[in-house]
Amino acid sequence: MSSISSTAEPLVARHRDLHNRALVRGWLYLVLLVLFALVLVGGATRLTNSGLSITEWKPIHGVIPPLNDAEWQEEFARYQQIPQYSEINKGMDVHAFKSIFWWEWAHRILARGVGFVFALPLLFFWATRRIERGLTPKLVGILALGGLQGAVGWWMVASGLVDRVDVSQYRLATHLTIAALIFTATMVVARGLARYSEPPADDATQRMAGVLVLLALVQIYLGGLVAGLDAGLSYNTWPLMDGRIIPGDLLILDPAWRNFFENPKTVQFVHRIGAYTVFVVAAWHMIATHRRLPGTTHARRATLMFLLVLAQAAIGISTLLMQAPLHLALTHQGFALVLLGFAAAHWRGTKGAYPLPNDIAVRS
Repeated sequence: MSSISSTAEPLVARHRDLHNRALVRGWLYLVLLVLFALVLVGGATRLTNSGLSITEWKPIHGVIPPLNDAEWQEEFARYQQIPQYSEINKGMDVHAFKSIFWWEWAHRILARGVGFVFALPLLFFWATRRIERGLTPKLVGILALGGLQGAVGWWMVASGLVDRVDVSQYRLATHLTIAALIFTATMVVARGLARYSEPPADDATQRMAGVLVLLALVQIYLGGLVAGLDAGLSYNTWPLMDGRIIPGDLLILDPAWRNFFENPKTVQFVHRIGAYTVFVVAAWHMIATHRRLPGTTHARRATLMFLLVLAQAAIGISTLLMQAPLHLALTHQGFALVLLGFAAAHWRGTKGAYPLPNDIAVRS
């Protein structure tokens, strides 16, 4: 009996580990879904110029919107004190104000919501010992990054309340990129808990998959600069820009580095170059992976990665040619997150799953 018991114990422990992983992975997928919705609503908030409609940061009391006419008038009066109202929306009535207020309120309530969706289950899984020891620092790090993101969000909004009619493109791009980092980290941890049918890929394939994740993050940062400068509303031709392959006046600001952050033409041009770079690297990664690992899941994922890049390029070009209508601009932003998430999942997949705790114990 003792021999049977000792044989069964590792199997029971393994089953328990896999069950706990499935629970944690399902929770993280839910977090990813809420994060995706948050980024989309944030994009709509930006595109509808709604981000400055709430001029105070009230992490607790801000959950409750105005409930009567007097409270709406009070909220509207605060908005009337900032430059965006006096220089762009002067004459706006309360009804029109409500249409921009609700976008920003929805964005903030989703941000609070994702905090609870992450923090409360994390506390539960930790208290019930369902989280593997090596994962705790990763998950706490993601939670801390989420807290930083809330502060960065207000830092961004504050830049548009005095002396400006919109938020700083530097702060907007930072806010968007941190959101993308949180999304990436959550996806990597979730996919590390999955089960894989094939061994990890070779080092070269892993490195190239990681490069694609990095390039996607850089491209999202550049997209944030484009959005912050409304650079997508000008130079709406492709493949030429301003009638040329390499347009002029790219370095008209002094010092020259400012052009890459403050000159709409330069920022859009660099974003285009970034897109071409992602396209070429994704194509090369697909070809190289099929040569090294033909018929494998890694090769199939590399192909799908390239197809997603191709689709995103088509959406981006369409958005540019049509001067960034709301539905297309949001599709472009949302699909960028899909592409980033798949790139992160693909990279994690080339490395294989995290070792099971009891497998480590048996080997040691």
